Amino acid sequence: MGSRVLVALRVAVSPERAFDLFTGNIGEWWLPNGLFQFTTRGPGRLAFEPGPGGRLVERLPDGEVFEIGRIRVWEPPSRLVFRWRQASFEFHQTTEVHVQFEPVGDQTRVTVEHFGWDTIPREHAARHGFPLEATQRRLAEWWQTLLRSYRDVLSAQVAPPA
Repeated sequence: MGSRVLVALRVAVSPERAFDLFTGNIGEWWLPNGLFQFTTRGPGRLAFEPGPGGRLVERLPDGEVFEIGRIRVWEPPSRLVFRWRQASFEFHQTTEVHVQFEPVGDQTRVTVEHFGWDTIPREHAARHGFPLEATQRRLAEWWQTLLRSYRDVLSAQVAPPA
């Protein structure tokens, strides 16, 4: 499937809880990034429409909804696969994100693999003229930031009240 970016971290919850927060609360932990924004109309709030064939969408402040991609695999609590495209992509251009939720003792390893950036031309606005390796490095840094935000939101939700 071509090039990929791979990042992972562990969270101190079950795979069921990890999957539920990743999909059900993406709007809480997702952090916009100017390099990889979906539309030029400013950041919106992300949401999954659950289940196979569902969508990952961005709801913009003006009420418009942009479809980022369709869910290809919905296998709670272990696996999620969805298409990913920006508004500037041509119809045939897309990337794909695979997310695994694997139990590791009393924790869950969350692994994100983002495939397909080698199919997006270097001169495309989404690549900013960067060589593939630089695009992948920046995307990996962003996914690492996103997963840390995800972990922080998850930790705040499972922390005992003070």
